[in-house]
Amino acid sequence: MAKFKIVTFGCQMNVADSRWLSLALERKGHQAVEQDELADFVLLNTCSVREKPFQKVYSEIGRYKAAWEKNRLFFVGVGGCVAQQVGEDFWPKFPYVRLVFGTDGCWQVPDQIDPLLTQPELRISLLDFAPVYPEKPRVFPDRSQPSAFITIMQGCDNFCAYCIVPLVRGPQKSRFKSNILAEARAWVERGAKELVLLGQNVNSYGQDKYGDGTSFVELLDEISAIQGLKRLRFTTSHPKDLSLDLIELFAQKEVLSPQLHLPLQSGSSKILAKMGRKYDRKKYLDLIRRLKQARPEMAFSTDVIVGFPGESEADFRQTLDVLTEVEFENVYVFKYNDRPGTAASKLTNKVEEEVKQERLLRLLEVQKFIRQKLYQRQVGKILEVLVEGQTSQVDVWRGRDNWNRVVNFKVNGAQLDKLLTDLVQVKITAAKKNSLWGELCL
Repeated sequence: MAKFKIVTFGCQMNVADSRWLSLALERKGHQAVEQDELADFVLLNTCSVREKPFQKVYSEIGRYKAAWEKNRLFFVGVGGCVAQQVGEDFWPKFPYVRLVFGTDGCWQVPDQIDPLLTQPELRISLLDFAPVYPEKPRVFPDRSQPSAFITIMQGCDNFCAYCIVPLVRGPQKSRFKSNILAEARAWVERGAKELVLLGQNVNSYGQDKYGDGTSFVELLDEISAIQGLKRLRFTTSHPKDLSLDLIELFAQKEVLSPQLHLPLQSGSSKILAKMGRKYDRKKYLDLIRRLKQARPEMAFSTDVIVGFPGESEADFRQTLDVLTEVEFENVYVFKYNDRPGTAASKLTNKVEEEVKQERLLRLLEVQKFIRQKLYQRQVGKILEVLVEGQTSQVDVWRGRDNWNRVVNFKVNGAQLDKLLTDLVQVKITAAKKNSLWGELCL
């Protein structure tokens, strides 16, 4: 038995993989710890989609050198996108990195730990892309958290000009419906009230040759019928694959949460074409309009890249215009940076760093105003909140409403039994910068 620590960077798919790894390792008899000094080995689940998290991985690996030199640490394992990109090139620079594994190799990791602990010179590389979806052995906690992640596909076939994902996660591979449904039912049976379906391009599920022919709409329809499920969400969607059938499903299925993350990337059709996104500004706004017609209370979040090569001031202003028109509740904005092997990295008309930074700050200021206006509209309403747990304040608990907004609310001792239901009614009394605050309804 050994003690381990898992450090996770990046997307929700990495979070889901790390949760599975932790459960699988515990089933093998190992023990999860939070403190560096207690860990016999450390696994880093990494992200290379952008330059900053990529560099953070190298910094994180370096933190464990002293512990290894003092024989307090057996090894470090590096997994995820950075591992797929760098692979065995980690070994000459970091002798204590003795395991590298890509996203398709994650399921093999638990069986490799004992050999690595008992054979100090052993190094293992698990970087091959699987020919089909790499199904992991099923492991579950005795009781689920209120919200559970389910990965339904792996990889991406889009090759957007700026994106490294197809290179580090491989081609799209859809998971068989029977395995997804079995996992979904297992999570709900263990107490999950919300399921979040995950994929690099989740609404293109079933469009590749690796699945069983089930469409995304068919999958959602069957999962939504699971007894005891209260909320169903999915991320991340691609606008080009958002079908009219899927939009209609939002109108039909109340269990589908009225919130959608739909990456925009740019409000300029010219820039979208250069990005290879396969939709333009008009199509994107038409999708938003149709979704609001199907579900009037629909809320949206999005991704935006500022400073893509060739982006003019006029292009950037078109992005600001879309933000104002749609009124996104959340915008995740990033400055463009070259990623190795992508088409955009070869473009010459790069935007200067100071211009990118200035545009990022302007966009954030616009979004701050929009979000505060939207949050202020919730004050006085009674919202159903899925309880996630207690905050650092003794009498304050936290959860999320059906639109995925963070809701903090005060609780007195007499109300604690009510929280065992996981779903509670909260009257919103204040709108803060990043969350709503309220009082538990009796």
